[in-house]
Amino acid sequence: MEMIADILLAAGALGAGFYCFVLSRRLSKFTDLENGVGGAVAVLSAQVDDLTRTLDAAQSAAGESSEALESRTQRAEDVAKRLELMLASMHDLPAADAPAPEKEAEPMFFRHPRSGVSG
Repeated sequence: MEMIADILLAAGALGAGFYCFVLSRRLSKFTDLENGVGGAVAVLSAQVDDLTRTLDAAQSAAGESSEALESRTQRAEDVAKRLELMLASMHDLPAADAPAPEKEAEPMFFRHPRSGVSG
């Protein structure tokens, strides 16, 4: 009976060893940096780094564009105020400075002298 228990114990140990060997090979394929999940994680990590740099560049460009737009908007508002003042001052000018329209000639009517009318 002890011999059968030893044989079963040895068979169980060999089975567990084979199972560990199979798991080891699967795990090494799983964590392979070129084809497995490790490779996918490495690629995703590189993409995250690239996206972070791109996002930083986009944020700085947007900040610069915002500052430029703000300054141009301020300039446009200043010019609009000056134009409003100029238009308001144009209403204050006297109308005498405007050139007078040319006077139209009045039509001339001549009376025909009638013959034989005493007058």
